[in-house]
Amino acid sequence: MTPPRVLTVAGSDSGGGAGIQADLKTMLALGVHGMSVVTAVTAQNSLGVQGAWPLPVDVVRAQYRSVVDDIGVRAVKTGMLASAELVEAVAELLAATDAPAVVDPVGVSKHGDSLLAASALASVRTRLLPVATVATPNLDEVAQLTGVRVGSEGELREAAAAVLEFGPRWVVVKGGHLAGDAVDLLTDGTEEHWLRSPRLENRHTHGTGCTLASAIAAQLAKGRSVPEAVRAAKEYVTGAIAAGFALGAGIGPVDHGWALGVRECGEREE
Repeated sequence: MTPPRVLTVAGSDSGGGAGIQADLKTMLALGVHGMSVVTAVTAQNSLGVQGAWPLPVDVVRAQYRSVVDDIGVRAVKTGMLASAELVEAVAELLAATDAPAVVDPVGVSKHGDSLLAASALASVRTRLLPVATVATPNLDEVAQLTGVRVGSEGELREAAAAVLEFGPRWVVVKGGHLAGDAVDLLTDGTEEHWLRSPRLENRHTHGTGCTLASAIAAQLAKGRSVPEAVRAAKEYVTGAIAAGFALGAGIGPVDHGWALGVRECGEREE
């Protein structure tokens, strides 16, 4: 029996904690078949991003068509797209694909390294977000895209409304950078779903954004509604953060294998 198929269109993280690598680990953990379109190659580790090289648009388009035209997809997730040309090409591909699209508008890495050219912001606003079923910006990305800066939970509504103006059907504004509980707001402008989890004292959180977006896409591919998919994805990411582990000299990754009862750091859950 063929499992649901999910395609990630994102950059490669050579350290294995975020990007394509995190997406495919998440998809495996959640029982869907992950496929990939690599948009950029990064030299990246626990300390930051030492270099990034976007792939040519023709290469990205060829990967996408190769997968979608033969294997097909039930959901697509986008991550690092790097340039305006790549953003516009991927937006065009998504618009012609009959599957929900989860857009993670990646602007900077966990360490603050830029992963999106300033010249690409307009294309994200006008081309990519309008074709998104769900957009998943964090607070820095909200500020980058809309100019709205959030300092408290009460300001999440304003941030969500500002992102929705660009056309996604739903938006999840991730409030993980605020004080207190980790609170995210999911809304389509009419319905509101407040997703809360205790703040975990674990600095090893590399890959959380990629992991959440991929988990949402996996749940949508299984046929869940957007609110159901986002809630299930939040639960998965919370568990992955709790199990995050040290790697290298900096910020380690979340543990994508926790839900399978197998720790990536070599321990097995009893």
